[in-house]
Amino acid sequence: MSDFLNVIDNRNSVRSYSDRPLPEDVCRTLVEAGLKAPTAANRQEIHFTVVGKDNPVQAEIQNDLNPNAQNSFFYNAPVTIYLSGDENFKWSPVDAGIAVENIHLAAQALGLGSVILGCMEAVLNGEKKAEYSKKLAFPEGYGYQVAIAVGYPEATKEPHTFDFEKNVSVV
Repeated sequence: MSDFLNVIDNRNSVRSYSDRPLPEDVCRTLVEAGLKAPTAANRQEIHFTVVGKDNPVQAEIQNDLNPNAQNSFFYNAPVTIYLSGDENFKWSPVDAGIAVENIHLAAQALGLGSVILGCMEAVLNGEKKAEYSKKLAFPEGYGYQVAIAVGYPEATKEPHTFDFEKNVSVV
C-alpha cells in the first residue's frame, strides 16, 4: 500500500496534546497543504489564520462557546488554524472542507495529531461575528468556515472503523 494510503488508514482525531510547541516551519507546511487544495473555479478564496493556544482570542472563544466547560474545545493544542471563506461564493464551505482535510492528512504524515473543529460556527458567525472576524484577521466579506487544532499527540487512539456494506451503495 502506498505511503499516502497508510496515512489515510492511520489518521484519527486527536483530543489530547502535549505542551510541545509546533515549529514555525511545520505550521507553514501545514498551511501550504491547505493552500494546495483544489477550489471551485480555482478561486483560491480560502484564507488561513494561525493562532497559538496562548492568544487571548482562544480563551474568549472558549468562554463564548461555554463559560462553564471543564475541558478546552481546543484540547490544549499548541496551534489552531481557522479557515475563512468568501461569503458571496457558494462553494467556500466545500473548498474549506477540502483544505482542512489536506491539513489533517498532512499533520498525520508529519507525525502530528489534529482534530477538525466545527463547534465554534455559531459563535464565530453569531452576534460577535464582526469582532471575531477582525481578531482572527479574516479578509473583508469572509466568514468562518472550519478550524483545525494541531499538535503533538499526548495520547494514542486507534483509527475508527467503518461498515462498507452499510455506508456504500454501488448502482
